[in-house]
Amino acid sequence: MHRHILSAMLGFCVASGAHAQGDADIYRYQLISSAKNLKRPDLEIHRNDVTPDCDTPWSVAIETLHGGKQEGVRLITLDNGKMQIVIVPTRGMGILNVTMGDLKLGWKSPVTEVVHPKHINLNLRGGLGWLEGFNEWLARCGLENTGQAGQDEIINNVGDKQTVDLTLHGKIANIPASDVEVIVQTVAPYRITIRGIVHEKMLFGPKLELITEVSTEPGSNKFRIQDTVTNKGSQPQEYQVLYHYNFGKPLLGEGAKLHVPVKRVTPYNANAARDVKTWNTFAGPKSGYVEQVYLMRPLEDDDGNVRVLLHDAKARRGVLMKYAKKELPYLTLWKNTGADEDGYVIGIEPGVSFPNARKIEREAGRVPKLAGGKSHTMRMDFTLLDAKFWIDQAARQIDEIQSGHAATIDAAPQK
Repeated sequence: MHRHILSAMLGFCVASGAHAQGDADIYRYQLISSAKNLKRPDLEIHRNDVTPDCDTPWSVAIETLHGGKQEGVRLITLDNGKMQIVIVPTRGMGILNVTMGDLKLGWKSPVTEVVHPKHINLNLRGGLGWLEGFNEWLARCGLENTGQAGQDEIINNVGDKQTVDLTLHGKIANIPASDVEVIVQTVAPYRITIRGIVHEKMLFGPKLELITEVSTEPGSNKFRIQDTVTNKGSQPQEYQVLYHYNFGKPLLGEGAKLHVPVKRVTPYNANAARDVKTWNTFAGPKSGYVEQVYLMRPLEDDDGNVRVLLHDAKARRGVLMKYAKKELPYLTLWKNTGADEDGYVIGIEPGVSFPNARKIEREAGRVPKLAGGKSHTMRMDFTLLDAKFWIDQAARQIDEIQSGHAATIDAAPQK
């Protein structure tokens, strides 16, 4: 699209949409809408179009991928002038990667294309088909279930108990967003938000809605993910949400370390138990490595927040994550430090439950319910760190939270 045509369109959008929330300082531009049968062509929105008084150049670009299994996938790149966040509305508003200079949040998966959900068969290989599209930095798990593939029991449409097969990590990461819009504050601090709505609904089943917002400010090394899950039905509904944040090189490498204050760490199985003493440090790539999983009960700070820091071996590059424990009470670490060719990666995974099979989590009292019309909101704030001073400071803050609280490190899996 020619730039002058886009600017004219944007000018109309400001005039017609700025008062949608009763706030003349808010600019909105809809990119995708199933209700309006709307799909914008590939385009870019720039600082000069929306916030000419902002000193930092920023942009939002939407593009369409072509070739192979990624044909037709849409990407949105939010560039705040310092950091680039690549969002995939076609894949449940997942985040492909985040980049600031030579610091990158993401990993190199054997799945090299951004796979369109129409090519995903979740039932493949006994319910492991989710892995055929798995290459994002953030892949959400949920909303009906988040854990291992396996059987569970539901009440069917005629009121009888029925055994069903649940697939790995649920459906939400493979459902295209129904609505996507750009929202910008037209006055300082000029926060830029990409807002998406994803539906996981069926007749005689869950009627769950995810509203997600990814936002940042121009020139900042920080960004925020805020999600709200709503039960759109009239009856109480179980739900599960787990955030599969995946890290490879350059943050991950031999000697990289995870800092998180914990009350308890439990190995998932006997294989994980063998290395439980080094659960929060990481080795270099090793062919044939068998994944290890550790289940954590994190400690919160005085404000009720959990702080999680991952940094490289020299503590020169890192990322700090902060979120409210009451919103995401459980934390899982997935270590998969196999060969580079096989997917050298770890996952840091806050959630409303652990990624066990749903029936196991239900028996443990960790599958929450939403009453009809009720919602649960989760907010996670990230800071990208590119200097040892800031990483050391974040590590000290976490050490202070842990101080006075002895951590229980289980030597074996627990029931």
